[in-house]
Amino acid sequence: MAKLVSKTYGEALFELAMEENRVREMMEEIIDLQTALSENPDFDKLMKHPGVPKQEKLQMIREVFKDRVSNELAGFLEIVVSKERYNDLPAIFGYFTDKVKESQKIGVAFVASAVELTKEQKEKVCTRLLETTAYETMEMHYIVDPSLIGGMVIRVNGRVVDSSIRTKLNTMTKQLLV
Repeated sequence: MAKLVSKTYGEALFELAMEENRVREMMEEIIDLQTALSENPDFDKLMKHPGVPKQEKLQMIREVFKDRVSNELAGFLEIVVSKERYNDLPAIFGYFTDKVKESQKIGVAFVASAVELTKEQKEKVCTRLLETTAYETMEMHYIVDPSLIGGMVIRVNGRVVDSSIRTKLNTMTKQLLV
């Protein structure tokens, strides 16, 4: 359900940004808004509290964000609060961010390796991903996972390439037990 909510609202926000030709500005505004919300956890708790009436929440949104965010984003926040979807805001903004990156041909890759990769190895991985995908740039995230034993696991937009020793050993074990 939360995925459907984030998709519906995130898609609407993205379409609004596209129509207004303000995708980049809206993205920057959302990043700033997420930062402000994370730096003010009391405001977030108040907005999520079931005992605070919806009208008071809407009034707080108007007062806090008036002249601080665009009219489009302020209106969007009012809709989210009036539909009681404030809790879904992080997922909505996440969906919006993914749509922006997709439209700008920016891929997001998560690379897990058993040991820390050198700068040259990281560059080779990035270059290879750019060659084998339709993305023009890649946003790379590297983590070290010693349980892989060796090799790498690469995740790009739901696709996984697993060349880890751990997976190869598990596969061989299953084949031998059959």
